[in-house]
Amino acid sequence: MNVPSATGVIRLDRARVHDSLILFGGPDGVSRLIDLDGEVRHEWPFYGVPARIIDPAMNGGRLGDIGVQLSEVEDSPGGIYANRTVGQVSWEGDVLWEWGSEAPGGAARQNHDWELLPNGNRLFLVTIPRVVPGLGPQVVGDQGIYEVTPGGDIAWSWRAGDHLQEFGFSESGWEHLRSTVDRRPDDVWGYLEMNSMKTLGPNKWHDADPETVFQPDNIIFSTRKANVVGIIDKSTGALVWRMGPYYGEEPGAEHQRINRFSLPRPVDQLSGQHNPHFIGEGLPGAGNILVFDNQGGAGYPPAPLGIYAGSRVLEIDPSTKEIVWQYTAEDSGRPSWEFHSSFVSNAQRLPNGNTLITEGMRGRLFQVTREGEIVWEYRSPYEAPGIAGEPEVQAATVPGVDRLSMTRLIYRSQAVPFEWVPDEAAPTPELVGQRISC
Repeated sequence: MNVPSATGVIRLDRARVHDSLILFGGPDGVSRLIDLDGEVRHEWPFYGVPARIIDPAMNGGRLGDIGVQLSEVEDSPGGIYANRTVGQVSWEGDVLWEWGSEAPGGAARQNHDWELLPNGNRLFLVTIPRVVPGLGPQVVGDQGIYEVTPGGDIAWSWRAGDHLQEFGFSESGWEHLRSTVDRRPDDVWGYLEMNSMKTLGPNKWHDADPETVFQPDNIIFSTRKANVVGIIDKSTGALVWRMGPYYGEEPGAEHQRINRFSLPRPVDQLSGQHNPHFIGEGLPGAGNILVFDNQGGAGYPPAPLGIYAGSRVLEIDPSTKEIVWQYTAEDSGRPSWEFHSSFVSNAQRLPNGNTLITEGMRGRLFQVTREGEIVWEYRSPYEAPGIAGEPEVQAATVPGVDRLSMTRLIYRSQAVPFEWVPDEAAPTPELVGQRISC
């Protein structure tokens, strides 16, 4: 059902939607929890990359705690790579745990992802300014992963620059990578721009074969600029599974991707992808990889993009590297380019088989069925001035940028079960359907 409105909830099919709360961070620096009517049920004056409400089963039964970013490095260009501290905040807004000042260099520099582990430690995706062997003598924005104990100690670490030979770059790929670093040695975004990491968790592949590379504590990650999705062996640090950077043959104009719909089929060219993760146990598609394929400019050398291609959400069997389900705008009867976010964004599988999708560049959240029907759609009304994906960066601090623009950007969203938060956040019966009746 459609409701004419520029922002807010514009579509809601109560019979087929999976009901939950939705958390997302706005460009105004506020993290908001809404219901499916678009009503704000709670908010925190903190931004997170990503903000995420913690499962009470992993949090001593506490309800409504959220992970966010708390402070920035002084005298820094700002943005997602300049976080001094990150932490856990209560429903009431009290800081319960904070980390970063004890990190190497005195700042967490967490960006793009974090995860609370079953042992109580946390994984943080971080920026590490350093000289990377093979890329020249200059300091560059390398990235890595820290496992941090509740006491603030780093129990395990991994640096991407130590494993570049495992990424599968061709000779021309290395040339493009090195020339990019030479042109922009102080690029705060980093030469790989790792944009997600998550442990695989319990999965059917490990149940069937305890020696599989899909060990529950191994880590799946994504590098947007390299078009690589890989799995890190937690015990050795080596890449033990990989898709990309090239899909079939090294990119060339003759291999430009066009939309295809036959399933299953081998994975074709991902470009600028975000948030690959194993679908969790108990959910439809459990053990497969769900990934938001932005089809944004990326790659060493740059991957060719289809003229009419929009973004895609792909479900991939990791044992065969085949696409077993996908969503494109055409699955909703629309031209492919009407669903497109060249950066940011994510997707989440829901208990009823639907998928929550964040079309982050446009500030659009929507839920689709397996058949591609949109059963809920929300367009964020929260707007702030910024530079592309960096709403809080001042233009004067970024070389070559001399003005700001207004954005409704959403990095990621999270479907939050009602039982994860205090009862006060649940929609009351008199509010349900008040603005939209179906």
